[in-house]
Amino acid sequence: MPKKTLNNSDYARLSDFRFALRKYLNFSQQAAEAAGLSPQQHQALLTIRGSIDKKVTITYLSRRLCIRHNTAVELTLRLEAAKLINRQPSPEDGRAILLSLTSTGRRKILELTRTHRAELKQFRPEISAILENLDLE
Repeated sequence: MPKKTLNNSDYARLSDFRFALRKYLNFSQQAAEAAGLSPQQHQALLTIRGSIDKKVTITYLSRRLCIRHNTAVELTLRLEAAKLINRQPSPEDGRAILLSLTSTGRRKILELTRTHRAELKQFRPEISAILENLDLE
């Protein structure tokens, strides 16, 4: 299959896509910081809350956040100290630590998720148009 020759429009669309992602990530960082969290802490809370049917371990968290295991350990220790999560040994595997949100953590991620959903609602037309115009063939 021959490779498509890329033209200036292809680069412009990809640049627009990257710019839109950066704007959203910048918004997300500012929202997390306004809530008293780092972006990584926000992502950890979201990962734990979003893993409804999974037992969230530090290994799972490190994979989902694309961070090293020891970084995930430090992150969870800080979240536990802030009373946002609980850390408990797994009954099936004592080496694994299970993570769950505290009531404070649940309130914090609810607040941030509502803020992010409102932003995504406003952002949807822009990102949809960009994605529609990306020619990835």
